[in-house]
Amino acid sequence: MSVKNLPKAFPKTLIKTRKNNPILSSEITPESVYLDRRRFMAGLAGGAVAAGLPGSAAALITNPAAEDPRKPDWLKQAVAARVDSNTSGEVGQPTPYSDATRYNNFYEFGTGKGDPAEYSGAFKTDPWKVVVDGEVARGGSFTLEDILKPHPLEEHICRFRCVEAWSMVVPWVGFSLADLIKRFEPTSKAKYVAFETLYDPKQMPGQASRFSGIQWPYVEGLRLDEAMNPLALMVVGMYGRSLPNQNGAPLRLMLPWKYGYKSIKSIVRITLTEKQPPTTWNLLAPREYGFYSNVNPNVDHPRWSQSRERRLPTSLFDPNWRDTEMFNGYGDEVAALYKGMDLQKYF
Repeated sequence: MSVKNLPKAFPKTLIKTRKNNPILSSEITPESVYLDRRRFMAGLAGGAVAAGLPGSAAALITNPAAEDPRKPDWLKQAVAARVDSNTSGEVGQPTPYSDATRYNNFYEFGTGKGDPAEYSGAFKTDPWKVVVDGEVARGGSFTLEDILKPHPLEEHICRFRCVEAWSMVVPWVGFSLADLIKRFEPTSKAKYVAFETLYDPKQMPGQASRFSGIQWPYVEGLRLDEAMNPLALMVVGMYGRSLPNQNGAPLRLMLPWKYGYKSIKSIVRITLTEKQPPTTWNLLAPREYGFYSNVNPNVDHPRWSQSRERRLPTSLFDPNWRDTEMFNGYGDEVAALYKGMDLQKYF
């Protein structure tokens, strides 16, 4: 696909609340400290919750207006100045901030759900550089501010579905991946986009573990047309704040129609390629994790069903199970990308 054939700027109507399958207030799980423009109730996060949170996360629970002091002021200001993009009317109460920041998969910091929050507190994300290379006319090494500067930030409330059959609804703050890619002018040979996470075992103890089995650094990839879809986002914030370390600071991908492991975190390289790039979980277990990794209730993981999911928060007495939707409910926006494909084979 040449730069001449790249789509023009996508109309915002494509990413507003979907008419056929909107995110209902009833399915947006309670978020106790989200007090920005939507003015959610402040008192829902009690001291007992805060007591279990590490470092700056605890400060955010006890003082909802707080921001991580380690994040640069320009980034905090950019996130605070975001605009709504896909919400209208009353949006209900999102997933608890404590769940979204304490129940994570980020194997660079450990394999336990609480490891990222526990071990990422000292992770340095400023300054940060991203290399853009490969089949582009305007590649180079860019600071995070260089990457963000031309892009007004928007807030997108998205379903997030993990391959492990749990899910959340999260207000992400970011900008269009398509807009970013077009800035670097892909050549006619560009067919795929590859991404790479920081490799720094001194800061990321999971990378230093001899038992992880993962070939570091973490890598992911998309077809170029997938990357140009309006739902594909570069994310720098959540819940009206800059992105916490355990959630992929300072820059991550968000692909709401795919399983969560495709939404690579702490990105340091973006490469446009002619050939399909390798991806970490496909390299590790190709029978279990395909390149496409679209949410599909009809294709089970070899070790568990994908037909249902647990929407967090859950408990022993209220597991909050619900049916999984094809493409995580975003079929209207993305199904055309896979027209004619055997999604049992290309999972």
